[in-house]
Amino acid sequence: MKHVRAATPRHLRLPPFTDALPAPVFFRMERMPSNATYPSMTHRWGEFVYSFSGVTEVTAGEQHVLAPPHLGLWIPAGTEHIGFNDEEAVHCSIYIRRNLCTHMPKQLCAVIVSPLVRAILEHLRDHSPGAEEAPVRARLLRALVDQLSTCATTGSYVPHTADAELDAVLSALKSNPSDSRSLGELAKAFHMSERTLMRRCERELGMSLTEWRQRLRLVNALPLLRAGRSVESIAVELGYATSSSFIAMFRRLIGTSPRRFVTQAPPHPKEKAPARVRSSRR
Repeated sequence: MKHVRAATPRHLRLPPFTDALPAPVFFRMERMPSNATYPSMTHRWGEFVYSFSGVTEVTAGEQHVLAPPHLGLWIPAGTEHIGFNDEEAVHCSIYIRRNLCTHMPKQLCAVIVSPLVRAILEHLRDHSPGAEEAPVRARLLRALVDQLSTCATTGSYVPHTADAELDAVLSALKSNPSDSRSLGELAKAFHMSERTLMRRCERELGMSLTEWRQRLRLVNALPLLRAGRSVESIAVELGYATSSSFIAMFRRLIGTSPRRFVTQAPPHPKEKAPARVRSSRR
């Protein structure tokens, strides 16, 4: 099923380059306001997108990939795509010339960012080099490409489905993330057996409904945390009986606590003007 966006006004953002890159590998930071979108585009270079805060989404044809801050997005050269975000996001893009993309994935996907890649991205974000440091930065960017090519990849963090009956279940949960009905209760409500619903989730989503629902709640929690909401109020809003159960879910999926996640996220970027799981290594 093709992912359809809600008909709400969006901030249109134009791509920074159209014909050529200023360097073989180029790093760029951007702060995207809520409801921002890039128009449909195709470029001759690969692009890796990593969100330091907020959730980034890309659609390419029938494929839709969503990535929260602990994942990146890879867009191969020649892929027609649309990028957007519903909530404010601070992200970077790594533009890579086609001849350097040999070992990168051949299709749009989410990238499971390693600690080393994350550290390099944070260094690039926080350090704007002078002219004398440009060669060092260029070598670091080439090393980053090598590291990206070894990262594992996956599909969308919160997958969609073309199965109409399963989509009805997922749509109900999306419209009310606090819905805490069990697998059996949902199956009964949507006129299928518990076993059928379980099998469809594994086949269509590549994960259990419990895992999918936790990821959905995580994605809904991120903008609330960034807005300054308390962990306790977010836990209640998303259907958790206690804040500790929400924190446990957050730690398992993100690898850190909600409070630490918020303090680590940058409020603004330093703008720089132009001058199932597998390994992507082939």
